[in-house]
Amino acid sequence: MPWNATRVRAVLRTDLPASITVFLVAVPLCVGVSVASGAPAELGLVTGIVGGLVAGALPGSSLQVSGPAAGLTVLVHSAVTTHGLPALGIIVLTAGLLQVLLGLLRLGRWFRAVSSSVVEGMLSGIGLVLIASQAYVLLADASHGEALADLAQLPGAALRAVGTAPGRASLAVGAGVLAVLALWKRAPRRLAALPGPLVAVALAAAAVRLLHLPVPTVGVGGLLGALQPPGVDQLALLARAGIWGTVLAFALIASAESLFSASAVDHMHAGPRTRYNRELVAQGIGNTVAGALGALPMTAVIVRSAANVQAGARTKAARVLHGGWLLLFTLALPGLLELVPLAALAALLVHAGAKLLAPRARLRLWRTDRSEALVLTATTLGIVTTNLLEGVAVGLVAALAKTAWDVTHIRLQVEQTPAATVVRVHGNATFLKLPALVDRLEEVSPTGPVELDLSALTHLDTACRQALTAWAEQHRRRGLPVTVTPAPGTSRLVKAV
Repeated sequence: MPWNATRVRAVLRTDLPASITVFLVAVPLCVGVSVASGAPAELGLVTGIVGGLVAGALPGSSLQVSGPAAGLTVLVHSAVTTHGLPALGIIVLTAGLLQVLLGLLRLGRWFRAVSSSVVEGMLSGIGLVLIASQAYVLLADASHGEALADLAQLPGAALRAVGTAPGRASLAVGAGVLAVLALWKRAPRRLAALPGPLVAVALAAAAVRLLHLPVPTVGVGGLLGALQPPGVDQLALLARAGIWGTVLAFALIASAESLFSASAVDHMHAGPRTRYNRELVAQGIGNTVAGALGALPMTAVIVRSAANVQAGARTKAARVLHGGWLLLFTLALPGLLELVPLAALAALLVHAGAKLLAPRARLRLWRTDRSEALVLTATTLGIVTTNLLEGVAVGLVAALAKTAWDVTHIRLQVEQTPAATVVRVHGNATFLKLPALVDRLEEVSPTGPVELDLSALTHLDTACRQALTAWAEQHRRRGLPVTVTPAPGTSRLVKAV
């Protein structure tokens, strides 16, 4: 659509206010994710700027907003710890180029074929690891670098924190932030229009400043000084086989998170739908630029995207403008970041981790589909006990095992009375389960009318159809009436029965 005076007025009326809302939501999250990742606070803001000005301007999705995400915090921290902060740029840059290649090969939609239980399990695992690590920041203590050790020794760290002045102050600040975030939806409408994370962090900063609490705050340097573009030494890292696993993990997980976010955002508005391959290319270009600047990786972030939609955005102008506001803030007011307590950012990320963990949704899944819940649990435990990439691999193996079970599983339910015998067959009737099917049918000895109910079958192959036909004919020859309820879509197959 060409730009004209009418369209400009529409953008000023809807997208300009939405961009300010998204900017206010993005500032504390960009800083918090960066600090938790072991990187300077400015790098998170740089990634947010690139997500708005670069990825936001490209075609793909109109309303979802990109930037540093809590879901990648664990992976980024691991990469920084293993390879060093200077290596982050080349890892992100290479992952971005891989995303562009995947998009050009039109593989964007394939990311949607990954089992939702694996994806949800990945998010739960990330949320649990994030909570475990950031809880130690809340307690003014140092984490152990491993999720299991962090979780096991968390009670002891809490007891130590209560016994020291810095620990009590940090814990109080974090608890205050969590309380504001939890209760903000119940605030009066005019107050609730402000982003809860921004209000919580601002109140925490004011409390620390006014009460002179012994709580560490964010360390800030110059924006240009924080940038670490990859050099020749970093390019040489690509010759190491070990670094490619990290690159692949960045590319695949960032892509999956972005495209799942796009699907969720599409359900929130009635505007143009996401073009997945183009969105994957846009995310890849954004990560390539972010990597060239030595910044954090980006994904589409559901929190910022939802805020954008709910604030009334209509076009991509809102997300581009939000990147401009981030740039202006970083250049003009970087000193404000020095007022932000680390405990407040940690509480922000603990809250984000709890939302990723989503215990209520997981409990509902357990009640409705135990097998999917087991896949989710396997993925989560795999991430907590090993690492993100291996944990996702565990989840994919569990999902394949579940699929194999579903494909081969068959169950016979027999209800036998003097008046009639009802045999209901559930699941997938394939030749793999033919011996079990025949053995179970031979155990049934009807003395009256027989009803063979196949309506719960999801698949019926020729071998099992022939076995069921032979069983029905056997009892017809005995003079027993046999009726058949066919499986959906298989009436021709079972007509002979």
